[in-house]
Amino acid sequence: MTKQRTAPGARAAGTDLSTAATARGDGQVSRSVILQSALRIVDRDGVDGLSMRRLSDEVGRDPTVIYRHVPSKAALLDGVAETVLGQLRVDTADPDWTGQLRAVADDFRRLALAHPNVVPLLVTRPLATPLGRRPLGMLRPLEDVLTLLTSAGFSGADALHIYRVFFGYLHGHILTELQEVIERPEETDDVLRLGLHRLTVTEFPQVRALASALANYDGAAELDRGLDLLLLGLTATLRPPDGPSRS
Repeated sequence: MTKQRTAPGARAAGTDLSTAATARGDGQVSRSVILQSALRIVDRDGVDGLSMRRLSDEVGRDPTVIYRHVPSKAALLDGVAETVLGQLRVDTADPDWTGQLRAVADDFRRLALAHPNVVPLLVTRPLATPLGRRPLGMLRPLEDVLTLLTSAGFSGADALHIYRVFFGYLHGHILTELQEVIERPEETDDVLRLGLHRLTVTEFPQVRALASALANYDGAAELDRGLDLLLLGLTATLRPPDGPSRS
């Protein structure tokens, strides 16, 4: 399978390819076109809105054509996650590994906010599929981050640990950011905006006291602050066998 590194503009290109393929009526539909069409459905209608029948309608082909490229619904979901993760770029030659991880985090957040309906797949599909059976594009961030970190001097085991902690944080952050909901945006009082007036001050004094901070959630700033803490901890605790910690 060819390594897929889809550029950020590929979504629009995928739309053009799908339209062109349908217009030709010659049955020549690629896996890439099918996955781009599936991504459009998920972006528009959510994961529950994606089915082989709806996908065949979107592509303009009989379902048997779809099944030749994606043999099951599970493979289709993997492919949608792969299509988005394939846009995540890691400069494995960057000597500033902490700076590169920050860039990867920003890129992951950008992709997640551009495709919020795909986030459940980004978080769950890699874990639902054995490593050796995952699409190569889904594995690419793992390989690239490990290459970045081992090139910086970390052992393979420490690099894997950093990868797991790093993406665990990214997944948790983006799920938190997407679920931040203001109940009554027309209100000027933050307690009322969040509906915290339902909570008694005696039982939830800390939550009530932080109403302003909770109501004015800044996803980019929260991501950066969390990375400050995460990377500081990693550089302080992970050291090479015979040298100081990396900074």
